[in-house]
Amino acid sequence: MNSSLTVRFCIMMFLQFFIWGVWYVPMWTFLGTLEVEAGLRGTAYAATGVAAMISPFIVGMIADRFFPTEKVFGFLHLVGGACLLVVGNSQTWDDFYPFLLLHLVCYMPTLALANSICFQNMNDPQKQFPPIRTLGTIGWIASGFIVGSSFFAGEAYQFAWPAFLGGEAPPSDWESIAMTSMPFQIGAFVSIALGLYSFSLPNTPPKLKGKTVSPAEVLGLKALRLMKDPSFAVFIVCSFLVCIPLSFYFQSANGFLKEMGVANSEGVMTLGQVSEIFFLLLVPFFFRKLGVKKMLMVGMFFWVARYVLFAEADAQTHALLFLGVLFHGICYDFFFVTGQLYVDKAAPDDVRSGAQGFIAFVTLGAGMFVGGLLNGWWNARQTTDGVLDWPAVWYFPAIMAAVVLVVFALAFKEPQQEAAA
Repeated sequence: MNSSLTVRFCIMMFLQFFIWGVWYVPMWTFLGTLEVEAGLRGTAYAATGVAAMISPFIVGMIADRFFPTEKVFGFLHLVGGACLLVVGNSQTWDDFYPFLLLHLVCYMPTLALANSICFQNMNDPQKQFPPIRTLGTIGWIASGFIVGSSFFAGEAYQFAWPAFLGGEAPPSDWESIAMTSMPFQIGAFVSIALGLYSFSLPNTPPKLKGKTVSPAEVLGLKALRLMKDPSFAVFIVCSFLVCIPLSFYFQSANGFLKEMGVANSEGVMTLGQVSEIFFLLLVPFFFRKLGVKKMLMVGMFFWVARYVLFAEADAQTHALLFLGVLFHGICYDFFFVTGQLYVDKAAPDDVRSGAQGFIAFVTLGAGMFVGGLLNGWWNARQTTDGVLDWPAVWYFPAIMAAVVLVVFALAFKEPQQEAAA
């Protein structure tokens, strides 16, 4: 793969994750300005899980069979950008939610399609893809700094705000744009730009053209036969359960940091992605040294530790808050990346791809959906006169993650090849 194509894929991946990151973190805060109650805010985040469960059908039944991948990728981003623009101009929940869900239904399939475009145009994906994928994480980081930066709420940006995106620029004395609709409008603009850019990407023919694909194959349900292995079944169940407390971090952490007086909280949240890049480099080393079980347990333990730090922190202990955010890298990489490596080793060749799709359906789909709803319900229960009881909010997912950790430690058996190592 030549350097020109590498640069083009890097741009694609940067924009791909910028779109998601720019509105996802501040959404909880923005919905507060619309006076949307906590339960419905959880429903908004649960929409990501709904879209993740629908996504395999769009990719497997349509994109992989009938149309060039880059064309489907571009079309989805154009439609998704238009939906996000409507979201950014919404004044009520009834206007907001349907178009948010439509945007996510368009967006979530593009995660797999972006990878597919890269893989099919690379001659050595294992070597060439990781650096390009890193640009996606950098895109998420950049979006956080833009949303949280005081510059983008200052007079200069107020003057430069493009009126055709709709909405209004915030007053010049606001600390950031996170409480406005602007993150959605910026995301819409970038989504439309990426949609147009996509049509310049290399032609990537549908890889399953002319083949019959069943819904069971699309969802990776053939991988269910792996559930006959008790340890694999434990892994799947615990992966689902641990994604429920994970939702609390993505939904509530930004609003929590703001209430604790953390400046540029959106930018601070991106420290989690910075640590994600760092710990990703350490995964191969620790995977060899610790094996699957200990790696997964370490990841879950730090989820518990992060929530306990948040529960014990206050406006005078920002160091605990920063440490909790920095734990994101080890929480995410040691569990999710290790889990993907475990599935790759545990699954036979004929169901390996389906098994990866199945675990994504269980975690990013079902787990995040249930977690979003539960987080909204729990936050609503812990709110009195508009004030959240933050220690209670954070101890709840800490206890959930701790229970999952104990169950996993007792029930999961180290794979023989790893135990022997």
